[in-house]
Amino acid sequence: MSTEIRVPQLPESVADATLVTWHKQPGDPIRRDENLADLETDKVVLEVPAPSNGVMQEIRVPSGTVVTSGQVLAVIEEVAGAAAAAAATPTTRPAADRPAREALAPTPARAANAATASPAAAPKRVASAGVAEPARDGGRLSPSVRRLVEENHLDPAAIRGSGRDGRLTKADVVDYLGRAPAPVAAATAAGAAVPTPIGAGAATALARTPATRPAATVAGARTEQRVPMTRLRARIAQRLVEAQSTQALLTTFNEVDLTATQELRSRYKERFEKDFGVKLGFMSFFVKASIAALRRFPVLNASVDGNDIIYHEYYDIGVAVSTDRGLVVPIVRDADTKEFAAIEKEVADYARKAREGSLAIEDLTGGTFTITNGGVFGSLMSTPIVNAPQSAILGMHKVQERPVVVAGQIVVRPMMYLAVTYDHRIIDGREAVQFLVAIKDALEDPGRMLLGI
Repeated sequence: MSTEIRVPQLPESVADATLVTWHKQPGDPIRRDENLADLETDKVVLEVPAPSNGVMQEIRVPSGTVVTSGQVLAVIEEVAGAAAAAAATPTTRPAADRPAREALAPTPARAANAATASPAAAPKRVASAGVAEPARDGGRLSPSVRRLVEENHLDPAAIRGSGRDGRLTKADVVDYLGRAPAPVAAATAAGAAVPTPIGAGAATALARTPATRPAATVAGARTEQRVPMTRLRARIAQRLVEAQSTQALLTTFNEVDLTATQELRSRYKERFEKDFGVKLGFMSFFVKASIAALRRFPVLNASVDGNDIIYHEYYDIGVAVSTDRGLVVPIVRDADTKEFAAIEKEVADYARKAREGSLAIEDLTGGTFTITNGGVFGSLMSTPIVNAPQSAILGMHKVQERPVVVAGQIVVRPMMYLAVTYDHRIIDGREAVQFLVAIKDALEDPGRMLLGI
């Protein structure tokens, strides 16, 4: 029986999506719930799961096509479990339907072995390049991890996963690529074209560039590449330009002495991790300090709607997370009602989901105020751009020991520059400066946050 594969129902705020990658080709066997394709929206990557066991019969929409909810993408032929396993051997597939990557066989002998392998001898299909098709987690690799695995012809079972339940993360694959020996010599001896493994430093760049990129260029050659923006990158560009063209943005700076916060964190971090199962970082302190300051200056927690100012009487704090696809801002909702441990757990969980590409649209929707930390990349000072329609954003930066004057004496303290960019249409400079001073005071005396004073 034939079954049509359609675009899943897209989130309410998303009109269409781009079909980024097909993970199956006509003739390939399919397991129930296995991811068939990746759909990229403005915010997240969605997977298209298989409704049943079967064989890919026809692909109706090529990669790179913009699709809408309910559109037919492909047709699969449903078969029983045993039949699906039998379909996994290359002998049951027409040569014309084999994916192009099978042309990369290192030797004719290996290709012949793969073509004549029986289902009993080969429980999982082996590509003619000599590497097993990804089978970890029953096909539940995240899109970014799966793409990196397939582009480099890796066996995910050979890579140790550090994620939850042993799942692979992109960092695991990048680390594996950095340690893997280059098979160039063997490939040259066999007269085969084998992709050159990349080092850890270049793995991210490869994940963003077409698989057809040449392995090396001639010394002195002046080459160029034209790569279209991803949907997320294009959306980020649009939002940033809109923010700067519709808001009157201004940034004010201050610096904070983190001695007291660091001492408190050092004193309790081991017990905190033991009791709550999560590390005590700086983000929960900054979230709590921001909420305390927002209570005193609610206009920084507001937004503009036409000629009206909407004052939000709740605190949904966005925490900017950098990913290989671009910057995303998941939301810690009702952050004012959550303890330090709950905030740290939620931020850590969002960071993991962002790396794996598994954030849901609901994780990114809304928010009344945003915190971004450029310090993790070494930034000493910056002017962040407001995440419209919010009216302000707090920028954290690198903690650096500097000489400062305290009580008439020059001492060395761990200092951080803080920046708040705000919409000057509704926020006066006095309010922005006092807001930043309130955050400074809370962090330099963190006991005040715990006591609520």
